[in-house]
Amino acid sequence: MSIPPPPGPQGQYPPPGPYGPQPYQPWPPYGQPLRPPLNGLAIAALVLGILCFVPALGLVLGLIALRQIRRKGERGRGMAIAGSVLSSVGLVLWTLFFATGGAAEFWDGFKEAARENNAVFTVKKGECFDTTTGSLEGLAYDVDKVPCGGAHDGEVFAVVEVPDGAFPGDARLTALADDKCYALESHYVMDAWALPEHVDVYYLTPTRQSWRLGDREITCIFGNTDPKGSLTGSLRTDETTLDTHQLAYLESVRALDAVLDQEPEAYPDEDLPANTAWAKEMAAALDEEAAALRAHTWRGATKQPLEALAAELEARADDFGKAADATDPDVFFEHYESGYDFVDGTATMDARTALGLSTTPPAYDYDDGDGGEGGALNA
Repeated sequence: MSIPPPPGPQGQYPPPGPYGPQPYQPWPPYGQPLRPPLNGLAIAALVLGILCFVPALGLVLGLIALRQIRRKGERGRGMAIAGSVLSSVGLVLWTLFFATGGAAEFWDGFKEAARENNAVFTVKKGECFDTTTGSLEGLAYDVDKVPCGGAHDGEVFAVVEVPDGAFPGDARLTALADDKCYALESHYVMDAWALPEHVDVYYLTPTRQSWRLGDREITCIFGNTDPKGSLTGSLRTDETTLDTHQLAYLESVRALDAVLDQEPEAYPDEDLPANTAWAKEMAAALDEEAAALRAHTWRGATKQPLEALAAELEARADDFGKAADATDPDVFFEHYESGYDFVDGTATMDARTALGLSTTPPAYDYDDGDGGEGGALNA
């Protein structure tokens, strides 16, 4: 019985099986794989094609993988083809998504989902939040809604819708926010005396990127003028937080406050006509407030102080009427000073105390002439 020679280095002779010599099967060299390797780019193309997240990248990787497979003899041709096809379909779907307004719907859905998870990108009127940086200036990628009762970075007092169209630019959005937010401030905080001196107006505006996704909101915010400071408690004083008497009083002072804000910058000895014209408006506004106070039915502890305030306002209206008729700056000043006594006089303080409103007059800065120290936060 002859014994067949052992297989050579390249496996020229198959070893015998239990029933005789086996069919010829060449063996690969030692350490070499039994099959060609699987192309890594083909795998990546298939994964990206299935996820449909970055379809353009999936298509590119699929085409590169097919070239490598042909050149190197690697496996994965089916994966590369499938990834390319799926990525091509994904590109078509993404194109339709943006062309049909699906992106805007996605943005709205994203914001709603964020609100539900208490990690909001946008916040509504009356809500308070913290920024990830602790600052109300610069760029914000998200904000976290927190209770207004505790410390927080900002409180939303208004949300303004920006007209649709091409992105207006950061400068235009900032100017629009500055105009709208300061105008809406008094609708949320009807009692200017209740607004602390360290609070100013800020705003959250869309960026070019968020605009593409349908973001059209300017969010008006109260924040601390100290970059390291925060707010505590809600600043809201409007129909949702005031009683009937408080609301009636604050409504009555709206017209007068508006005229007070229009006082001429030039002194009477510099521009007497401008000051006398303003004094005439003051006299009319004081009479208007007095009439509004007398028209309301005051009850209990508010009755006597508010009736006394109405009488005080009528007397001060007479002073401003005389200032309006002045032909000499010194005469104007005489009646102007007595007319201004109502602002923080005894009658005003007694009325506010009876109503449970703040008795700390707001601090006005007439020197800088700008809108304050607020700033913009881009979303």
